[in-house]
Amino acid sequence: MKKIPLEILGLSSSQSQSGSFALILGEKTGNRRLPIIIGMFEAQSIAIQIEKISPNRPLTHDLFKSFAEQLHVAVLEVLISDLKEGVFYSKIVCSDGATTFELDSRPSDAIAIGLRFGVPIFTVESVLSEAGIILSDLDENAEDADEDDDDDEDDDSGDRPVPSPAEPKEPSGQVSLDELTKMLAQALEREDYEKAAKIRDELNKRNG
Repeated sequence: MKKIPLEILGLSSSQSQSGSFALILGEKTGNRRLPIIIGMFEAQSIAIQIEKISPNRPLTHDLFKSFAEQLHVAVLEVLISDLKEGVFYSKIVCSDGATTFELDSRPSDAIAIGLRFGVPIFTVESVLSEAGIILSDLDENAEDADEDDDDDEDDDSGDRPVPSPAEPKEPSGQVSLDELTKMLAQALEREDYEKAAKIRDELNKRNG
C-alpha cells in the first residue's frame, strides 16, 4: 500500500454546516486537496497547536500525549486510511519500542494528536481518488460556492471546497502593549484561542 504524504493547508468555518469547520489537507507531491469537515472542539485543538498557543489547562489531545509519554509509547504517523459512505477513517500508528500497533481514530482526533507529536500525515490513493479535489477545480468552483452551500450535503466526502469566512479583525493599533498583554491573558483564561492568536500576532508585530 503506497502512502501519500499530506500537509495542513487551512482551517476555516464551514459555511454549509453550522458549528463545523473545514480542515483542508494538501498532497505534498501533487495538486490534490482533501477537505474534511470536523467538529468545533477538534478544530480548536488543531488550531492552537498550529498557532503554538499553550492553553491554561490541557485539552484531551494534550492529555493523550502526556499519557502516552508516561507509558513510553511514541506516535509514529497518522494515516487517513479509508472513506466509506462519506465518512473518513484513520489510524494512529504507535510504537512502544518493541511493538508497532495501530489505533482506530477519527481523522480530526488523529491529526490533533499527530501535530502534538510532530509526526507525518498520510493517506492512500483510493481516498484521494474518491474525495480529492484538483487544485484547478478550487478556483473554478469558488464563484459558485456561496450559491451551492445551502443545498450541499456532500462536504464530508470532499466533493467541493468550503469557502473561507472573512478574516477576524486585528487588535487595534491604539491599544497599549500592557493592555494587549492583559487581553491575551484574558483570552487564554476564557479559552478563546482564536482571539488569543490574533493578539499574540499583534504583540509579535510590535515587538519585532
